[in-house]
Amino acid sequence: MARHGWNSGARRWRFTALLGVGVAALALVLTLIHTLPGSAGSEAGTTRDGDKVHGTPSVPPAPKPEVGWGFTHTQYSADEGSAAAVERVERRLGEQSPPQIQHIMGWGADNPEPVKGRYDFEAMDRRIDFVRETGGTPVVTLCCAPDWMKGGEPGSDRTDWSQAALETAPDRAHYKDYAALAATVAKRYPDVRHFIVWNEFKGFWNDARARWDYEGYTELYNLVYKALKKVDEDIEVGGPYLVMDSLDPRQKEDASPTVRGSWGALDQRVLDAFDYWNKHKAGADFVVVDGSSYTKDDDLLPDEFAATEKFTAVSRWVRERTGDLPLWWAEYYVEPADGEDVRDEWSESHRVAVHASGLIAMARGGATSAFYWNPETEKGARCAGCLWTPTDRASGGRPLPMLGLLSRFGAEFPPGTGYESVAVAADDRANVRVLADERVVLVVNTLGRRISAGVDGKRFDMGPYEVTWLRR
Repeated sequence: MARHGWNSGARRWRFTALLGVGVAALALVLTLIHTLPGSAGSEAGTTRDGDKVHGTPSVPPAPKPEVGWGFTHTQYSADEGSAAAVERVERRLGEQSPPQIQHIMGWGADNPEPVKGRYDFEAMDRRIDFVRETGGTPVVTLCCAPDWMKGGEPGSDRTDWSQAALETAPDRAHYKDYAALAATVAKRYPDVRHFIVWNEFKGFWNDARARWDYEGYTELYNLVYKALKKVDEDIEVGGPYLVMDSLDPRQKEDASPTVRGSWGALDQRVLDAFDYWNKHKAGADFVVVDGSSYTKDDDLLPDEFAATEKFTAVSRWVRERTGDLPLWWAEYYVEPADGEDVRDEWSESHRVAVHASGLIAMARGGATSAFYWNPETEKGARCAGCLWTPTDRASGGRPLPMLGLLSRFGAEFPPGTGYESVAVAADDRANVRVLADERVVLVVNTLGRRISAGVDGKRFDMGPYEVTWLRR
């Protein structure tokens, strides 16, 4: 989607006092040696043993391709901050242990291989430690690529953190280098058993043909897939992580004639890319997509709740083509953002209600896993759509409404859930969204006013945009 927080914050250096002038001088000399003109770039802060097992990995159970409903760590998360706030988040997440995604470069992680054969996993180690502490299933997204793999300069001091640079795919000549990096990551974190290859086809657009370079992506995917399976054949690998863009339903150019609804029409170029990958992939343990309920023009058609039906349509289309492969939504969006990727126009109750409708729509389409892109901020009192308050102060790290929704949804509807139909009063069908299994019913009021709803043989009042759970 190209607009969601790509910045990694570069590197959040920890400055420590130098122990004496001699140490300072030695550090300066070493830095100068590594940054002389014509050198391979600074190796400061890097090591050669990137594949050395980090920390004390838990012994994971036999991996399953379905991991459930979780979230993605972004630039700021609860791995840093006040000890009290961090512990508060860890304790709250530990109650449900949701699956959690972390990218290997960007979104809170530093350049993992600034110089070929020299690694820096300090930030990545901290994120993996956090997931371990909460008992969650760690998932690694293999994106993005070190500068030297994509025409940039090597060196721990030369990483270009601009969006344009970060979203550049590795050169074809470095596909094997990237696969080797993926294998290094797998060896370093043996308890990570789920890997997603790349993110949103970043850098794989073919300008000359005005379409996705699906041949290039699939070549990279296959090399990474084989490299990971060589490390451990039980590692679960998935792709292609395409953005399932939709267009205005009246648009003809690039619009799919078959995958469409009142919410719009899928971009046929995306479907073509997916079909190529699906036909030519070396293998896959699960399939990954992402997308928004709104169109490329940020239109919610016919409204914000009905627009979520796109998730059902896309999920069913993908499932028809991939058979028994579990379907993951690596990202999903229901609220259009401004130019700075800020989504804060809705009230929190409105936001939670539309997200609940989106989760319902994905589940109805056959998805078993989805990850909320957590828009966490570093500091401040307000954090629209965040899972917890910022952890910069001891009072931070307190759960917010979106975390309550995701936690409950994940607990009530884990992979393997058998969904059941629910009776809804005729005059309420247009106003509520429901999802149920044999034990519980999730009900969402789609109106910004109070209603009296008749669901599953019960009559009850619901507040504006209320989300409620009924025991059966």
